[in-house]
Amino acid sequence: MELQGKKVLIIGLAKTGESLARFLSRRGALVKISDRKNEEELGSKVSTWRSLGVEVEAGEHRLESFLEADLIIPSPGVPLIPGLREAGLRGIPILSEVELAGHFLKGRIVGVTGTNGKSTTSTLIHKILKEAGFKSHLAGNIGTPLISFAEGSREDHIYVTEISSFQLEFVRDFRADVSVFLNVSINHLDWHPSFEDYLKAKTKLVLGQKRGDAAVLNRDDSLVWSLSRQIGAAIYGFSRKREVTRGCFIRDGRIILRDAHDRPLIKVSDISLPGAHNWDNIMAAGLVGHIFGVPAPSMRGSIKTFHGLEHRLEKVLTIKGVAFVNDSKATTVDATIKALQSFEAKIVLILGGRDKGADFRKLRRWIRERAKDVVLIGEAADKIARAIKGARPLHRAASMKEAVRTGYSLAAGGEVVLLAPACTSFDWFRNFEDRGRVFKKEVRALAAKISGSR
Repeated sequence: MELQGKKVLIIGLAKTGESLARFLSRRGALVKISDRKNEEELGSKVSTWRSLGVEVEAGEHRLESFLEADLIIPSPGVPLIPGLREAGLRGIPILSEVELAGHFLKGRIVGVTGTNGKSTTSTLIHKILKEAGFKSHLAGNIGTPLISFAEGSREDHIYVTEISSFQLEFVRDFRADVSVFLNVSINHLDWHPSFEDYLKAKTKLVLGQKRGDAAVLNRDDSLVWSLSRQIGAAIYGFSRKREVTRGCFIRDGRIILRDAHDRPLIKVSDISLPGAHNWDNIMAAGLVGHIFGVPAPSMRGSIKTFHGLEHRLEKVLTIKGVAFVNDSKATTVDATIKALQSFEAKIVLILGGRDKGADFRKLRRWIRERAKDVVLIGEAADKIARAIKGARPLHRAASMKEAVRTGYSLAAGGEVVLLAPACTSFDWFRNFEDRGRVFKKEVRALAAKISGSR
């Protein structure tokens, strides 16, 4: 792809936008960045980029900026704003950052998508490969934008890339050497017009693959598995419910890896990650390791020592027998259900935030079975209350501090106070990490208060 002298418009001056600007400027492109935040909100970044010869448009997205561009690259999460719609109608190319990276990146790409489990699976794949001696890098939605690796990339390196539906929305020809599609359920309907549009974006990862590539698909998810009939890549399935022809499954308390013959990967009792849903993530990661030739004993060691990520079923503290668990990353109904399924003890569930168009009625059964009380927070509290009315007693909290203390007052020794909100965090917090950190801070403050009052 020739970029010299091309007018390239980047939408969004955040992490990905800055990485794009650096790469494109070095390639001789005439770069312009447009961000709806004003100059005061963007801070010193505006003057820094202008001093480097990059035009910055702050406070608005002018239609003229879109129409005079030769190429437009939206940052992940930028919605289909009027300028993008009009540019698309006029045939101006709109490209995803990951696809641009794919044009220039040497080495092999492992693309990981799905509604839930992407970060955990991507991190474990990276750990398995790195500990087996591969030159592996963790990229995409979880950390460093893939485009940041394009310069200096090498053929013998592997780029494990977490890819969201936002990043796939504007993909046309992106091709991963190995794809992983973990699961799909209703999500981001505050961004995608419909579930069908969300699913269409997700499937681009595997539908772009060709003969010689490999796809790791969830055999238990009918929508994901239906893709196995549509792609030319070699298919590896994973399942908790049945044996598969080629892939991973559970038998006699072990994860079995099958490809020509069966070999045990790991005993489920040796897995430190809580929740049976994490077996899916482990099977998917193990299959990627197998595709790259990592021996089962090496993978076993990597899996045994993998304790998960912050804000994913993270044990915070136990106060007088009440365990506090931070699953702030549970931003979907399905993720919250999986969190509820991960504990034998009764749960006080902290639920709510900003709605993404979710169907909270799906929570009713699992709240009845696993929870004893629900503490509602955030903008979606009223909608959730209507959806789950009668399942369990409902309580309201106007802050995370109040939610933590209400949860503790409702729980008995041996029970769990679980933050698994089924919503985004943008009503009260910057992101799910900020929400999780505030939850942990309030738990520690409660512990200190109780300890000091003895």
